[in-house]
Amino acid sequence: MLTPEQLQSYWRQNLVLMVIVLTIWFLVSLGAAMVAHSLNKIVIFGFPLGYYMGSQGSLIVFILLIVFYSRKMDELDEKYGVKED
Repeated sequence: MLTPEQLQSYWRQNLVLMVIVLTIWFLVSLGAAMVAHSLNKIVIFGFPLGYYMGSQGSLIVFILLIVFYSRKMDELDEKYGVKED
C-alpha cells in the first residue's frame, strides 16, 4: 500500500503527464486547422498540405501520444510499486 504522501505524489505526477499529453493533443488538433489555409498552398502527391496534416499527420501524432503516455504510466506505476501484470 502507498502512504498518503506517496499517493499524492503519484497522482500529481499522473496529472502533470495528462496535462502535457492533452496540451499536445489540443495544439495538434486545433493548430493544424488554424493554419490549414496557409498550408493548402503547398501540394504533396496531389493533396493540399493542410488536408494531409489533418488526415495523416495528426493521426500519427495521436498514436505517438498514446505510446508515450502508456510507457510513461508504466514507468510511473513501476516507480510506485502499483504496476499491473
